Amino acid sequence: MRSLNVWQALPRSGYLLSAWPWRAAGYLLSSAPVGILVLLAIVLGAAVGSALAVVLIGLPLLALLALSGLPVGALERRRLRLVDRRPAPTPHRVPDEPGLLAWGRTRFREQATWRELGYTLAFATVLWPFDLLAFAMVLGVPAGLVATPVLMATVGDGEEAPVLKMWMVTSWPEAFAVAVVGLLLFGVSGYVIGAVAVARAELARLLIVPQEADLGEKVTELARSRVRLVDAFEAERRRIERDLHDGAQQRIVALTMALGLARLDAPPGPLADQLAKAHDEAGKALAELRELIQGIHPKVLADFGVGAAVADAADRSVIPVDVSVDLSQRLPEAVEAAAYFVVCEALANVAKHSGARRAEVVGRHAGGWLTFEVRDDGCGGAAAQQGSGLTGLADRVSVLDGRLTLSSPAGGPTLLRVEIPCEPTERSV
Repeated sequence: MRSLNVWQALPRSGYLLSAWPWRAAGYLLSSAPVGILVLLAIVLGAAVGSALAVVLIGLPLLALLALSGLPVGALERRRLRLVDRRPAPTPHRVPDEPGLLAWGRTRFREQATWRELGYTLAFATVLWPFDLLAFAMVLGVPAGLVATPVLMATVGDGEEAPVLKMWMVTSWPEAFAVAVVGLLLFGVSGYVIGAVAVARAELARLLIVPQEADLGEKVTELARSRVRLVDAFEAERRRIERDLHDGAQQRIVALTMALGLARLDAPPGPLADQLAKAHDEAGKALAELRELIQGIHPKVLADFGVGAAVADAADRSVIPVDVSVDLSQRLPEAVEAAAYFVVCEALANVAKHSGARRAEVVGRHAGGWLTFEVRDDGCGGAAAQQGSGLTGLADRVSVLDGRLTLSSPAGGPTLLRVEIPCEPTERSV
C-alpha cells in the first residue's frame, strides 16, 4: 500500500492483508529492548555520577546524562518510520561555530534537548512497559480464546477448560465456538494494534520532531543569519573601498602627475600631443575611479556618519537639495549604509525622472528608529516596482527589520520614507 502511515491505512479494506499491522506490532515490540537498555544506562549513569560527584568527577557525567535524550531521540525518529513515513527531521540546529564547546552550548540552550530528555525519561520508565502491555493484552485475549480447545484436550482431559481464567467451558462445541470468536478477534486486534501504534507515534512526534515553535526558532535564526550576511557584505564593501582608495587610486594619481610633468617638459610636436592626450585620459580614469569608490562605500560615511554622507550626496546632486539631518550619535554601520544608499537612489531618481526643481531630505533618530524622508516637487507617478532601483534597497532595509514606503501620486509631490530600528553606538560622530 502507498499510504504514508498506519492511520491512513486503517480505514482501507486491505489493511489486514498489508504490511501495516506487522509494522505496528514491530514498532510496539521493539520498544521493550530499547527501553530496557535506556533505563539501565540512565540508572547506571546517575548512580556513578552521584557517587563520584563528591570528588567533582561525577559532575561532567551528570551533565552528559542530560544529553542522553539526543541519541534516544535520533533512534526514535528512525523507529517512527515503521508506522509513519512522514519526514521526521532533527529539531536541532547547527552550531554557529565549530568545536565541541560551541556544540554543547547550543545543545544545552535548545528547547528540543530538554524535550528529548523528558521523552527519554518517560520512555525508559513508562512508555516501553505500556507498549509491551498493550501488545500483550491485545493479542493475549484472542490467543487465549483460540487456545481453549487445546487446553480442554490437555489440561481439562476433554471435559472442561478455563477461558482466560474467567469462566469454564464444559463441552467441545463451546470450546470450538470460543476458538472461532478468538480467530475473529485476531482481525480486530490488527486494527487495535495499529491504533495504539499511531497514538504512540504521535506522542513521540510531538516531543522529538520539530513543531511550529521550533520552526519559529529556525526562522529567527535565518533572520539573524541574514543580518550577519549584511554585516559581512558591508565589511567587504569597505575593504574594497579601502583597497581602491589606497591602492589603485594612488597609482593613477601618481601616473597623472608623471604624465603632467612629462607633458610640460616635452617640446611641441607629436610627442607632446600624445602626452597631453594620455594625461587627459588618466584624469578621466581618476575621476571615474573616484566616482566608483564613492558608489561602493564613501569614505565620508565611514568617517563621519550618515548625516555628513547625505549632505555630501546632496551637494553633488544636479538639482538643489535642502538637507535637515538631526543625528548626534553614530548608528550601526549596516543601518547607516542602508539609509545612505536609499537616499542616494532617491535623489538619483529625482534628478532623472521627476522633473523636480527642488528636493528636500530630512533625517532624525527618535524612539529607537532612524527615519529619512526625501521629498520633491516633481510630476510624481513613481513606483518602486518600475525599475527605479528601490526594490533591492527595500529588501536590504527589510533585512534590518525596517520598512520603506513611497507615496507618489500623479502630478506630485513624491515622498519616500525609510525607517530602520536601531540604537546609537559608542562611535563618535
